[in-house]
Amino acid sequence: MPMTQTALETELREAFPDADIRIEDLAGDGDHYRARIVSGAFNGLPRVRRHQLVYAALKGKVGGELHALALETLTPDQAG
Repeated sequence: MPMTQTALETELREAFPDADIRIEDLAGDGDHYRARIVSGAFNGLPRVRRHQLVYAALKGKVGGELHALALETLTPDQAG
């Protein structure tokens, strides 16, 4: 069963409570999303480590309930 946009946002907000999170359903099927996450938790981290934090927050759902997730992970300074 696909992951709903609401469920995805809830899990991300639990992991990154300070974040500005925007999620877009790319295909309208609940299986392919784009997430833009702006959080102070990303300060000083390279992009790969930021993405690892997001995948860890989703507790193994990427590749299962959540087929595809395109990520944009920014610090508040980068987001402007």
